[in-house]
Amino acid sequence: MSNILHRQELGDLERWFAQRPRKPLVVRGARQVGKSTLVREFALRKGAPLVTIDFERNPEVRDAFRTREPARILSTLSLLTGQTVTPGKDLLFLDEIQAAPEALAALRYFHEELPELPVVAAGSLMEFALADAQFAMPVGRVEYLPLGPMRFEDFVEALGHPELKAHLRNLPLDDLEGAFPEAVHDRYMDLLRQYWVVGGLPEAVSGYVQALRESESGFERVAHIQHSVVATYRDDFSKYSHGTARDRLQMTFDRLPSLVGRKFKYVQVSRDHRAADLADALQRLCMARIAYKVCHTAANGVPLAAEMNERHFKCLYLDVGLMCAALGLNVLDLSRQDLTLVNAGAVAEQFIGQHLLHSGPSFQTPSLHYWTREARNAAAEVDYLIALGGRIVPVEIKAGTSGSLKSLHQFLKEKGGGLALRFNADPPSLLNDAKRLPTGELVNYRLLSLSLYMVDQARRLLWDEGLS
Repeated sequence: MSNILHRQELGDLERWFAQRPRKPLVVRGARQVGKSTLVREFALRKGAPLVTIDFERNPEVRDAFRTREPARILSTLSLLTGQTVTPGKDLLFLDEIQAAPEALAALRYFHEELPELPVVAAGSLMEFALADAQFAMPVGRVEYLPLGPMRFEDFVEALGHPELKAHLRNLPLDDLEGAFPEAVHDRYMDLLRQYWVVGGLPEAVSGYVQALRESESGFERVAHIQHSVVATYRDDFSKYSHGTARDRLQMTFDRLPSLVGRKFKYVQVSRDHRAADLADALQRLCMARIAYKVCHTAANGVPLAAEMNERHFKCLYLDVGLMCAALGLNVLDLSRQDLTLVNAGAVAEQFIGQHLLHSGPSFQTPSLHYWTREARNAAAEVDYLIALGGRIVPVEIKAGTSGSLKSLHQFLKEKGGGLALRFNADPPSLLNDAKRLPTGELVNYRLLSLSLYMVDQARRLLWDEGLS
């Protein structure tokens, strides 16, 4: 098992680095998702000398950015840190940039005056810094890379199984059925259960890998790391809330893991607080990228956000491992039943959701939607929706056969499209299905049914099917 965590986002950094002209890149994400580690690993791969400026560790270097002249900024940084930055040779890394909003504003001038110098910035809680900043962001002069937890396939490789990762990434749609003999499928499912407990935070993954190498209890070490991560998030609460507002934030944070997969109602958090106050607390957690709203959309066309209803939403937590820890679930618990049924399906919905959030193009802000219809005797809900070019593909996370997909059938009847995606705990398949609704109408469609562990390949396989 390797000491280095190979992440798919390294490919996004490679594409950015090769661009000409190249804009400064800002890596955004919650604390502990591995932003700094990703940049250091990229520099190591490229063989590029990395000059790191950490604004939280060395706040005095903020003075270098009181000017908007890149050459003078580099000169001052050299005097303050003893590090020389050479354009065309070095990679400048501005870490924890949320602690220096003036450095964010200066990025536009690096793009305009020193385009030969690759500049990467990383930060968490950036939305709070920007909300307080007295300047306009350099729109159009910087590029963003949203970063979430490590993906399942990268976790598989970290555990020493690059061949299993390659098998998933290279599998053509035509060979889908029969590509997963029972023993292979069971191996993936075992790794999936491990991932659900460990999660995708790099520190937890590294700790787990190291414990396995030392023949120790990996899950015990992971539990200590997850506890520390949660404590770090709680320490941050005081940075963007105080007094009773901070208490509401803490309460909402603690309740989130048990509310995943359900329509979010503030009364589920507390009956003793105003909905408006709890809404503010949730919004702050979303700004910190600890929580994500999955809003209802009418889904009559793309973009899905055009018909979004922000009053009707579900929530996702940052990481499935932290969620399982908060719910007290371990590998033994996950081995006792179909994974799509654990905690009423909420854990599977979290796992799929956190992967689909970041499955689109890297330059897009992570977003996800669902569809629901609340009508007497005809209620329906589709877990997620994927925009595939101009098409909208409904996504369900279910056990059992296609006959149980009542909401999906209703969606296809109302919206059309003829292509649907299901995740379950069975080996994958692709089939033509026809379902007669209670109204007598017949819905004909293609159902791509993927094992839960294939979530990272969903868009690729949907494109293959949609364009065939």
